[in-house]
Amino acid sequence: MPPDQGVAALDPVTRLAWLRLLRTENIGPATFRRLLNRFGSAQAALEALPSLTRRTGRPVRITSQSEAEDEIAGLSRYGARLVTSSDADYPSLLHYIPAAPPLITMASGPNLDWRRTVGIVGARNASAAGVKMTRLLATDLGEAGYTIVSGLARGIDAAAHKATLLSGTIAVLAGGFDKIYPTENIPLAHDILDNGGALLTEMPLGWEPRARDFPRRNRLVSGLSLGVVVVEAAKRSGSLITARLALEQNRDVFAVPGSPLDPRAEGGNALIQQGAKLITGAADILETLGSADPSRNALFDRDWEPDSVPDAPPPSDDDKTRLLAALSVTPIDVDELVRQVGISAATMQMLLLELDLAGQIEWSSGQLVALRD
Repeated sequence: MPPDQGVAALDPVTRLAWLRLLRTENIGPATFRRLLNRFGSAQAALEALPSLTRRTGRPVRITSQSEAEDEIAGLSRYGARLVTSSDADYPSLLHYIPAAPPLITMASGPNLDWRRTVGIVGARNASAAGVKMTRLLATDLGEAGYTIVSGLARGIDAAAHKATLLSGTIAVLAGGFDKIYPTENIPLAHDILDNGGALLTEMPLGWEPRARDFPRRNRLVSGLSLGVVVVEAAKRSGSLITARLALEQNRDVFAVPGSPLDPRAEGGNALIQQGAKLITGAADILETLGSADPSRNALFDRDWEPDSVPDAPPPSDDDKTRLLAALSVTPIDVDELVRQVGISAATMQMLLLELDLAGQIEWSSGQLVALRD
């Protein structure tokens, strides 16, 4: 069973506590989950944060109840709502990705199929041929019953959304609902909603997207999809980040081949060389994904949630010194850290929680941790 499925929907007080905790400085999805596992509830974690962060020497500002209430009220003006991972309308495929967002903001029609989804991504400066290919792929996949997911960017993303306005499309935002980027696609965002599609983000209202927020957005594009199609992409591009994240999430990756003379084809051609499935039409994607019930896929037997953190005495300064000496900017598995540093798993989890709250470490691929650059 997915981490929070089968759990009763949150009552309003608990929902507000979740929002306050997740909006607090230095608390992202992975840290949120570790705090809940350590303290049992969001409210208990909020109460423990002042003493916990004093140990780090860097107290964090906790989001107030009034600020959280203001965000909820503000979202309603955009026709959006907060959805937690224990809610029935939380996108089911997101349950199975590392550091799944405990809470997202969503505006959507009721008739989308969130379990038969394909992501389509590509170059912002797409060629006419790339746009045409995207339109053909998206239209055929939509007619086959798949919902198309993309990131509302210029070029390939926009073409994928436009082609599936009537069959169903999901746009994932890098910023808040009131900070849609690029602004030229605001009318497209309205068209998506007007036609029963969905917009979603994990960022708060007022959040202006930064460069680092787009890879974070991309992990949701791939996480919402059974497979990701790359139409055009340069060698270093957000589309290739999405493809890498899709592979980490055990999703299928497809790529449209292109001319070796076109820089926009370099990324897709490289993906094919590395094992992505070469496609020339939607039939190639449908052959792989078919119409099987996604819940029967072995991928969804995986549990990405960290174990609960047992009670442990406060870590010593020596424990912290040894851990910091073992860490680097290269991600390492937590179990390996426990072996190398020679402290208990419970002490390790507490130390990592403190470093996380202090903004000194970052997580990737579930249980890999590294020093922040």
